[in-house]
Amino acid sequence: MFLLQVVIVLLLVVAAVAALVLQVRHDSTAEARNRSVAVAEAFANAPGTREALSAPDPSAVLQPRAEAAREAAKVDFVVVMDTDGVRYTHPLPDRIGEKFVGTIAPALAGRTVTEEITGTIGPLVQAVAPVREPGGRVVGLVSAGITTANVGGAANQQLPLVLVAAAAGLALATAGTALVSRRLLRQTHGLGPREMTRMYEHHDAVLHAVREGVLIVGGEGRLLLANDEAHRLLGLPADAEGRHVCDLGLAPDTAELLASGRMATDEVHLVKDRLLAVNQRPTDSAGGPPGSVATLRDSTELRALSGRAEAARERLDMLYDAGVGIGTSLDVTRTAEELAELAVPRFADFVTVDLFDAVLGGGQPETVTPLRRTALSGIREDAPLYPVGRQIRFVESSPQGHSLRTGRPVLEPDLARAPGWQAQDLERSAQVVEYGIHSLITVPLRAGTLVLGVVSFWRSEKAAPFDADELALAEELVARAAVSIDNARRYTREHSMAVALQRSLLPRNLPEQGALDIAYRYLPAQAGVGGDWFDVLPLSGARVALVVGDVVGHGLHAAATMGRLRTAVHNFAALDLPPDELLTLLDELVGRIDQDEAAEDGSAPVTGATCLYAIYDPVERTCVIARAGHPPPAVVRPDGGVDFLDVPAGPPLGLGGLPFETVELDLAEGSRLVLYTDGLVEDRERDIDVGLESLRSALAGAGESPEETCRAVLDARLPARPGDDVALLVARTRALGPDRVAEWQVPRDPAAVGGVRAQVTRRLAEWGLDELAFTTELILSELVTNAIRYGGEPVRVRMLRDRSLICEVSDGSSTSPHLRYAAMTDEGGRGLFLVAQLAERWGTRYVPTGKVIWAEQPLP
Repeated sequence: MFLLQVVIVLLLVVAAVAALVLQVRHDSTAEARNRSVAVAEAFANAPGTREALSAPDPSAVLQPRAEAAREAAKVDFVVVMDTDGVRYTHPLPDRIGEKFVGTIAPALAGRTVTEEITGTIGPLVQAVAPVREPGGRVVGLVSAGITTANVGGAANQQLPLVLVAAAAGLALATAGTALVSRRLLRQTHGLGPREMTRMYEHHDAVLHAVREGVLIVGGEGRLLLANDEAHRLLGLPADAEGRHVCDLGLAPDTAELLASGRMATDEVHLVKDRLLAVNQRPTDSAGGPPGSVATLRDSTELRALSGRAEAARERLDMLYDAGVGIGTSLDVTRTAEELAELAVPRFADFVTVDLFDAVLGGGQPETVTPLRRTALSGIREDAPLYPVGRQIRFVESSPQGHSLRTGRPVLEPDLARAPGWQAQDLERSAQVVEYGIHSLITVPLRAGTLVLGVVSFWRSEKAAPFDADELALAEELVARAAVSIDNARRYTREHSMAVALQRSLLPRNLPEQGALDIAYRYLPAQAGVGGDWFDVLPLSGARVALVVGDVVGHGLHAAATMGRLRTAVHNFAALDLPPDELLTLLDELVGRIDQDEAAEDGSAPVTGATCLYAIYDPVERTCVIARAGHPPPAVVRPDGGVDFLDVPAGPPLGLGGLPFETVELDLAEGSRLVLYTDGLVEDRERDIDVGLESLRSALAGAGESPEETCRAVLDARLPARPGDDVALLVARTRALGPDRVAEWQVPRDPAAVGGVRAQVTRRLAEWGLDELAFTTELILSELVTNAIRYGGEPVRVRMLRDRSLICEVSDGSSTSPHLRYAAMTDEGGRGLFLVAQLAERWGTRYVPTGKVIWAEQPLP
């Protein structure tokens, strides 16, 4: 009966206490849940929270707000985090930036989630609420939590009464039980030996079977217990238990940690050749005996796996960087330099790139020719490797020679023991080894079946040689670079061909003439050849035509069109046409080119061009100019002033149907006429008006000679990498003075021819050209006779002494004579034939008042 009473009392007490505890826990949990949800949602929707998440430093803004909210709401923490769970706030500042411990997936979906966990501060309830943008997208999370011990409920007030009643009942039950227990102890004398032995065996088996080392250290630093794994990992002696940890021969840092008893979490210590992760906790934190318990975990293999994973990640990063960093320009040399710069020092200490000379020029590689060192990059600049620009012929026994011959990479782990490599250059090889370079990888630069060159990777700082994995990485790295180098080679070839075509279509030497001092510059665009051109064309009467033009677009089509237009200008200029008439004919030609191309491929016309044509007369000192959509010419006066001539722009060539206008102006001797294309004054980053003003400033400060003017303009105006062709033509005017010009009015009377011959003879004597008197008299006699007989009034004769002797006969008729063979019975028709035989050149040009027939004779 006594035993039954004690059992009933105990059951009632336990039931009452259990019911009260469950009620208290339920009330505490419910209140903690409600309070944490309210705090989290209130802070998430508070003004300024969403804006602070997008601030440069969210923690600086949110941390003080979160702490103020925590203290006001009486919760244990308010944590703001990003959508990845990284904390921006925390009551402990050192935990800011770490991952939040808890469930955030429902919150990221837009729902508030609560959960019960056991944290470092005890059982608690935490809520996670989303921070939304106006559109509903979740941009951050807010978590609030409170321990159930800090909440309490109404049941806590009943707990003392129940406990007093339970204590009284237990006291009575204990008294009765004590009497019974004493009797039982006297009868059983405690537990039996079998049970005690079994309990100890189980404890010992578990302790020594685990794969982690376990150490129990007393408060005075003595080792109380160490399992088998701890003995193995630390190399403890057999009698280690009972000795001080500092006397066990451990590493100083490990012994200091075990003796201190401080808390440690995954501290890594090097013990012999092992990396041990040590966790340690004191045993007296909950009222236990003084001392600490430490666990040891061997992380050597894990670290090795982690190291290999990190190495693999770095290699992938390097290959990615190679894909985006090599081949940024279509330049063979620069692409080779990018490869060398990328691999140093991430993969090798020194990298050299050797290419065949033909590859540098855009041609097919010729394996029988030597290579040229194109790029060299290293961690230092004093390495005894062949310098950039050096021609190298690799011997067949060298790794580079073997790679070029077989097309396969070669790994040379120890250069000091590589006779094939040393045979390349015994003296330099010894210097390389002495410098500290000890390992080499050579990889051929292959693009399909072509071997463009070889890349060499050299190692000096890292003691370990290159291995097979690094050989594979080098091969893949070079393979990616080879594609870019081959693309650059192909572009160089095509660009060189286009430039060669373009230059073949441009004037190579300026013709001899005495009216102008000429200087010019022509610079093709970096992106490709264009259609800019210029010309200097001597005309009759000591005059000179200046032409500058620009075909729209770049490439072979533009260059070919430029050649056609330049040829057309030569042909039209031979007819001695005025500038406006020449541009009209050129406009029709461009229109026919467009029609032909449209009919051929069905596309819309794409050809467009601008042109400026000027004729300078050194006798009259006048210049007649017309332009078709081209930038206006500039004139630098002898006093240094700069003016842009007001020449009507006219439509670009090819539009058709609109007339062109000319402007005639007087130019003082020594003036500089500056013609150019739009690439000099206009690009994507500047307006043409700004370019013209800059050109004016450059011309104002230039020297007097055309060469100095060209140099000053290009130095001031030309960009580093011009996007368009630039043609610049500077002409300084000369004058043909009155002492070198003779002119006579001729009456329309055949008898006047004799007087003309006499005057011509006297003037030639004055000029010291008596040797030309006979032929000149004969030429002028024939031309004047024809003008009197077949032409109209007035008839004039003019002689010019320039680089040649020029004779001109003008009349008021527009009828042009033609050279022909006279029959045996004809009385006339032999005069022009005679003139053509005696003169070096002759021809006809039309003027508003009629025509001029001219003939030139070389000076003796």
